[in-house]
Amino acid sequence: MNRRTFIASAVAAALFASASLPAFAAPAQKLRVACTPVPSGELLKFVKPILAKQGIDLQIVEFTDFVAPNAALDAKEVDANFYQHVPFLDNAVRLRRLKIAKVAPVHILPIAVYSKNLKDVKKVPQGGRVSIPNDPTNGGRALLLLQSAGLIKLRPGVGYEATPLDVVSNPKKLKFVELDAAQVPRSIRDVDLAVVNSNYALGVGLNPLKDAIFIENKESPYAVVVAARQGDEKNPKIQKLVQALTSKETKNFILKKYKGAVVPAF
Repeated sequence: MNRRTFIASAVAAALFASASLPAFAAPAQKLRVACTPVPSGELLKFVKPILAKQGIDLQIVEFTDFVAPNAALDAKEVDANFYQHVPFLDNAVRLRRLKIAKVAPVHILPIAVYSKNLKDVKKVPQGGRVSIPNDPTNGGRALLLLQSAGLIKLRPGVGYEATPLDVVSNPKKLKFVELDAAQVPRSIRDVDLAVVNSNYALGVGLNPLKDAIFIENKESPYAVVVAARQGDEKNPKIQKLVQALTSKETKNFILKKYKGAVVPAF
């Protein structure tokens, strides 16, 4: 073999070897999303492999309260959050001057009334104790539900910002026990009625459709949304997250797993 032939053979061998090596994929893009565990955390876990195929490394950061996920997003500790309905977000933005915006609705969690001893919400005794969330929008939402159950009347036009001070008619002289939303389901054994957000109800093994004695109707305006910092709404990673969460596959997962306790909003 002469020198020219040897060189040509070596070049061909090198080209063949390089072609045989596996191509190195671009590193996955990290996307950190804050949430509460159920159902938002479960939905994020469902879409995680879907996003992985699109080059997105979804990192799920779970919190057990309603304040920390917005604080983490505003402080740029996460890229988005997924746990709150629009009235709660609007109120948080207004009160705390957060630069956070709604991106897209995903599901509705009907709020409901639970009781350890009662089967009919109207059988609550005189002076009965009723636990409700203590944050502005979920507390108001709970009072609106009690109004729709015929137990109280609120000042006209007060809406979801209602507080116990806005109760203008309370025939049974109900006493309201205001607690952190995450603690309300644990109060069921200690009160006559408890008005519980469905994410926390599901988290302690309660099914709103089976265990509640009165439930919000399906026309609820309280859709849970993906939220991002203002200006990031069109971020491609966040848009891919929204597409995955509002896909047909995710809708079928919600319907099958939660059997109506969580309602798709898309």
